[in-house]
Amino acid sequence: MTPEIDVAALAALMQEAADAEILPRFRNLGAGDIRAKSEAIDLVTEADEAAERFMKARMEAILPGALFVGEESTAADPLLLDQLAGADLAVVVDPIDGTYNYAAGMPLFGVMASVVAKGETLAGIIYDPLGNDWVIAEKGSGAWMCRPDGSQEKLAVSPAPDLEAMVGCASTGFYAPDMRAVIMGKLAQVRVAASYRCAAHEYRTLAGGFLHFLMYQKLMPWDHLAGCLIAEEAGAHVARFDGTPYRPGDLAGGLLVASDRDAWTELREKVFVA
Repeated sequence: MTPEIDVAALAALMQEAADAEILPRFRNLGAGDIRAKSEAIDLVTEADEAAERFMKARMEAILPGALFVGEESTAADPLLLDQLAGADLAVVVDPIDGTYNYAAGMPLFGVMASVVAKGETLAGIIYDPLGNDWVIAEKGSGAWMCRPDGSQEKLAVSPAPDLEAMVGCASTGFYAPDMRAVIMGKLAQVRVAASYRCAAHEYRTLAGGFLHFLMYQKLMPWDHLAGCLIAEEAGAHVARFDGTPYRPGDLAGGLLVASDRDAWTELREKVFVA
């Protein structure tokens, strides 16, 4: 039985967390409010932790009994990841996606949340605190831009042009150095290959029709579950590098998102291949 999901309440909670914990700290972080985790470019801030605590404390009222898998909660308890794929109901939260940008005072970050049931992503939301709008998808219902005045716009990916005219984002930082050099050389075949260092805005931009592809090596669920559902509901083809579907619990195997299956295949064979 598919669980009832109050997407509007979840979207409102994301906005409340941003208003209470994220926006007041933006460009107001002290030296002790920013810490490195695994490496110098992998940061966590007081705002990340406070926003996640805010959402976790209120999530039971929205999704009773759901397993809460947050980026910062999982840093403290890695075993949460092992429970996600088999959970009857789970909510996956990235309190600030694009923490490096946020810590640097760059206005390119977002709040991401997804709802998972028995290994399937049922809903995904990406909230932009600065734009104060949401991109929302429920499985089988399309992807929508939702504005605070209540207006909605259905989103659709842009048709893919020839390879040399494609514009996209590729996160190459988790390749080994020799492989990174190969992939970055092959990316010269497309028109533009960027990285916003913020999957939230990369997925939003693709779903809105302004990018033709996204590529990621590291697959953490809070970074991709919401975005992949949104991309699929906007018409994109989403798969791991071996062509298999991306599912909750998948932490490896790379991820390629493209406007359609043919573009996906061309990018995989000509660009994202050793």
